[in-house]
Amino acid sequence: MNSDVVGIDLGTTYSLAAFVTNGRPAVVRDAAGAALVPSCISFHDDGTVLVGSAAKERALSDPDHTIFSVKRLMGRTLAELKEELKLIPHQIAEREVEGGRKVLTVNVGGREHTPEELSALILKEVRARAGNPTKAVITVPAYFDDSQRQATRDAGRIAGLDVLRIVNEPTAAALAYGLDKRDAGVVAVYDLGGGTFDCSILQVADGIFRVLSTNGDTFLGGDDFDRAIMSEAAKRFAVELTNRDSETLQRYRDEAEKTKIALSSSESVEFKDRGRRTTFTRTEFEAMIAPLVERSIAKCRAAMADAGKTEVDEVVLVGGSSRVPLVRRRVEEFFRRKPHSDLNPDEVVALGAAVQADILAGNRKDLLLLDVVPLSLGIETLGGVVDKVIHRNSTVPCRETVRYSTAVDNQTAILVNIYQGERELTKDCRLLGQFKLGGIPPMPAQLPQVDITFTLDANAMLKVSAVERRSGQQAQVEVRAAHGLSRDEVEALVLQSVEHAHDDFRQRQWIEYKNKAEADLRHAAKAMAASGAGLTAEERSAIDSATRVLQAALTGNDPAVLQRAVTAFGQATSPLAELHMNAAVKTMLAGKTEGELDRAIVK
Repeated sequence: MNSDVVGIDLGTTYSLAAFVTNGRPAVVRDAAGAALVPSCISFHDDGTVLVGSAAKERALSDPDHTIFSVKRLMGRTLAELKEELKLIPHQIAEREVEGGRKVLTVNVGGREHTPEELSALILKEVRARAGNPTKAVITVPAYFDDSQRQATRDAGRIAGLDVLRIVNEPTAAALAYGLDKRDAGVVAVYDLGGGTFDCSILQVADGIFRVLSTNGDTFLGGDDFDRAIMSEAAKRFAVELTNRDSETLQRYRDEAEKTKIALSSSESVEFKDRGRRTTFTRTEFEAMIAPLVERSIAKCRAAMADAGKTEVDEVVLVGGSSRVPLVRRRVEEFFRRKPHSDLNPDEVVALGAAVQADILAGNRKDLLLLDVVPLSLGIETLGGVVDKVIHRNSTVPCRETVRYSTAVDNQTAILVNIYQGERELTKDCRLLGQFKLGGIPPMPAQLPQVDITFTLDANAMLKVSAVERRSGQQAQVEVRAAHGLSRDEVEALVLQSVEHAHDDFRQRQWIEYKNKAEADLRHAAKAMAASGAGLTAEERSAIDSATRVLQAALTGNDPAVLQRAVTAFGQATSPLAELHMNAAVKTMLAGKTEGELDRAIVK
């Protein structure tokens, strides 16, 4: 597919892209028909980087150089990741830079990477599969705060994308289901992904999608289901799981994911570890994850209360973890509605992002998206109290102004500290940023009149301004998180990406040709063993010669040379492939009657 604007679902476990073609959204698939790109990255000692399926395949054999679930690190501080660190086989650190700002880093393969850089690598892979579009709509969990949204936008910029809009995942899912076709109704979107959970309640009428409320948990998802199985299996085998033993940790994680998926269709599944076996039944699994599922239902209850609704007309399931039978049962019981399941829950968010991209491209004028801010925004006042200026579930874009004054006589400056969260004290909320309004003429306390205005754009990105009405002194800031990358750091990474674009493309080509060459050599060896006796001496000599050339090309580092060697090898082995195919057909048809052969040909 090719378009200038793409919708991207940047997921914890998988990521993917979608376009609108002929008025309908469709996901981008590779040559094998796969839409999902594993959100996995593997670094090699020689400097090469694998992303997606190739990286996931290396997770078991090289866990120290392979990283996954980056989304759970986005926009986070080290303190917030306390529980996560126990099961992450990488060194996660935090360094302080200018102005007291903190930057989270992940040490993989002896190099430090920020979560934004790692997510950018995933986005580059998704973008390349989509034909390298220049603009994108990227989805995030509805409960992502300002820092996490900024980190996502920065990752897109580093990946070379102009991020037109950050859209909440549940809202995108509602767009994908075509619920705009309804005359009117209230829709609940239950979104349980690999690392995050959201519940959003929407009012849909006449093509207008209005989010009434959203609630969620950015540390609740399929990863936690996997960890429940991992912990129980380790207990049964008397194995200690720590981030100091990355190989065992990755082995258990991989087996736990397989077990979880299998239990959605089977009543019992064996968990295997190096000759040891234990059986998990669906009943046992459901008992283990029941507290996690109830946490999600509690968030749904809160979202319904915030929306002022007691029932809904439609329920939409989103995210791979919504396939778990217990999840589906509890959602249906809570909402008293059978959920929609006619779209693939892994793909529905990307499809909705594509619809929003189409709207922004001006191709659809019959839809309007009105989203909400997930968490309240305010400033610090005397005594470390947060005074909320914009309350959670306010429709964006929005703008609010509140008037303040000075606390002491002759105060000539005000320091504005901006916080996000629902608690009453600053120590329990997240500091987003600060700025200083100076030049206030000396006056008695309470006499100056300072208007502070919060402006949220359609992406829920925040600007704060202040003006002292008597003197006209003004100050403003486009809020950048107190941790994460600065604007200059993002721009530097973008420039690096441009400067290394040729090398990156060359490296990508090399990896693709290398994978094909190795696969072709394996297949040819099997075919030679089975059917090689039928070759002429000349054909065999040509294959031997092409094999030597291809093996020599694999020891180099020139993708053009390797490409030519792969092509020549394919030409040399074509007689062998034909022999092997004929032998397979003869085997298949052996012993069939004439009538059976006719039927076989028809099929």
